[in-house]
Amino acid sequence: MPHKIVSKKQLSENVFTADVEAPLVARSCKPGQFIILSISSEYSERIPLTIAGADIKTGTIRLIWQRLGKTTAELSNLKVGDSIENILGPLGQPTHIEKFGTVVCTGGGIGSAPLLPIAQGMKQAGNKIISILGARNKELIILEDEFRALSDELIIVTDDGSYGTKALVTGPLEEVCRRQPKPNLAVAIGPAIMMKFCCAITKKYEVPTVVSLNTIMVDGTGMCGGCRVEVGGQTKFVCVDGPEFDGHLVNFDLMMKRMSAYKNQEQQAIRQYDEHNCKIGLKKR
Repeated sequence: MPHKIVSKKQLSENVFTADVEAPLVARSCKPGQFIILSISSEYSERIPLTIAGADIKTGTIRLIWQRLGKTTAELSNLKVGDSIENILGPLGQPTHIEKFGTVVCTGGGIGSAPLLPIAQGMKQAGNKIISILGARNKELIILEDEFRALSDELIIVTDDGSYGTKALVTGPLEEVCRRQPKPNLAVAIGPAIMMKFCCAITKKYEVPTVVSLNTIMVDGTGMCGGCRVEVGGQTKFVCVDGPEFDGHLVNFDLMMKRMSAYKNQEQQAIRQYDEHNCKIGLKKR
């Protein structure tokens, strides 16, 4: 059944959000879970996207993505009223939410999208929320209003100092971890290298840390093995065992190496798409 786009807007440079009809997913999804979509049935790549929100009344889910590859470029070009052919979900293990005490939520760039429903769930469970949002510049900060509404404390940093404090997210994260009492839990979502260094900070201060991994993924049911990662010396599959893991146990170096395996092919695909040389299966709009 096609899933109609009922609203869409651009959040920042190359970052888009859309509300999409998917009533069965909206009815059963929980924070931390994701979907896999393919835009058309015959020639589309399958990609995972976190469910950034859901509305049971309207039967819609909120998707947020960054225009990086061919499929996200195609998705960015869709308009309100257009449809996504296939949406599979909700997939993955939901976030473990309870009243921990103080939870520091750190989002880097597009990582703020999957972080939002987790922070909302933690807040609803009675936790104090300290949110740290970071990006390269002011234009790339997303969901600031939403985080400001739910956070007891909001810290914004940019690499170039154009907004908030000029710093990486690890700076304020370490400051928060030094406080007495220190946070009871940290959640970090963003680029793999960011999560790696966030976990180095929280491990230093013995703050338990959850990360959400966004690896190469095809079927989303644990069959293809493309999303495998090493956690605590054991092989895990992000799609069925995750996407969230103990950040202090993740082998980020191996994960980043695997994620770069198809970099050349991905760059070629988006280049061909942008040059209008690879339009197989796309409907004229």
